[in-house]
Amino acid sequence: MDAAAGELKQALPSFESMQIHVEVCVKQNSTVKQEDVRLSVLQLLSRHRVVFGDYVWMEFDDEFLAKHVNSVCIVDTELSFKERQPIDLTKSNVSIYIFRLNEEGPSSDILEGEEENMTASNNWLLPAGEFHGLWESLVYDSEVKSQVSAVKSCNDALAMKLLDYVSTTMLFSDRNVDSNLIAWNRVVLLHGPPGTGKTSLCKALAQKLTIRFSHRYRYGQLIEINSHSLFSKWFSESGKLVTKMFQTIRDLIMDTESLVFVLIDEVESLTAARNASQAGTEPSDAIRVVNAVLTQIDQIKRFPNVVILTTSNITEKIDIAFVDRADIKQYIGPPSATAIFKIYLSCLEELMKCQIIYPRQQLLTLRELQMISFLENDVSRLSLALKNIAAKSEGLSGRVLRKLPFLAHALYIQSSSVTVEKFLEALSMVVDRQFEERNKLNSIDSRV
Repeated sequence: MDAAAGELKQALPSFESMQIHVEVCVKQNSTVKQEDVRLSVLQLLSRHRVVFGDYVWMEFDDEFLAKHVNSVCIVDTELSFKERQPIDLTKSNVSIYIFRLNEEGPSSDILEGEEENMTASNNWLLPAGEFHGLWESLVYDSEVKSQVSAVKSCNDALAMKLLDYVSTTMLFSDRNVDSNLIAWNRVVLLHGPPGTGKTSLCKALAQKLTIRFSHRYRYGQLIEINSHSLFSKWFSESGKLVTKMFQTIRDLIMDTESLVFVLIDEVESLTAARNASQAGTEPSDAIRVVNAVLTQIDQIKRFPNVVILTTSNITEKIDIAFVDRADIKQYIGPPSATAIFKIYLSCLEELMKCQIIYPRQQLLTLRELQMISFLENDVSRLSLALKNIAAKSEGLSGRVLRKLPFLAHALYIQSSSVTVEKFLEALSMVVDRQFEERNKLNSIDSRV
């Protein structure tokens, strides 16, 4: 261990040191060596001995960091600490992950069918600029997270589950565990109603895992399969297209410096239950597709550098053989009032940063409101109003919730800047409008 790291890390006398993860985003045009960045980051941490939870540096006094680094982020502290408390960095085990974002965007993979060519997948090199910050924007509920705190988001604990899961797959592969005796398939299934962020979570996880395993893999690749394009209008062609698609994936997996993520969104499109097909309610070609998907998964699961991430809105339509292959099955439900409050709070903070909401006012978190027993005063009044809006927003999907601040401004404000109080009034009205429109649509559907 070098001198800077030695100064930073000291053993605690009475209990085990905490694990602290630090993600360092290097500037795109920088050619600096990672070791030089790591030493400078260690020196930065040694100058800022105590932090409270996750922390981000985007401006630096250090000339070297200012020239070469976009950000230094202490992340995932909720995994180690059950409640917000000071973190002494000098008494923690610090892991530093240095990465550079790929800004090229996705490429498309074209499959040549017997009758026509089609876009079978979109492929990203990870970490991708498009997904930067996506992880932090995701908010889920405590029952998905674990039994820690009802006001925390779940993404850290789900990340921990996935990190541990991928680490175990690598360990078992490295130690040559006989997969005939102990089975694992490298398949994750996220299921739940539409609009709950399952696809975004898969992309964020792929980005997160690429950064976390950067010591082992030089870069990551995300292949998002276009499930619907693999169904050919020509009889018996679909099974062949699935096989071609997975052959392309196997070629990517052969690069041992790459961690490959295969994302199959709405996996029920490719894995429709075969009992329905056999009963005559689905075309026989669907049976060939399911068989092809299961066969290909069984073939690529032996590679240590692949993870298959799948989502489904209607799990009852997925073939049971595919469900059985999923090592982790995680339900992602609609956000609760607690999660909605956190979503709205992040939206308002963004609008204040952009000075659309002006002047900036401090809004309390749910934890801070709890600490004052939700008593109303001049400091808590606006935050309590936001809490009430979140409560009446229950039942709306995360996809809809993220649109509401925009609609509130477009429909009820239409000025370059607005106070927090006026914006909350508009947000409350647009929530009411959302439910009114939903009820009208439901009544129309019921008459059809």
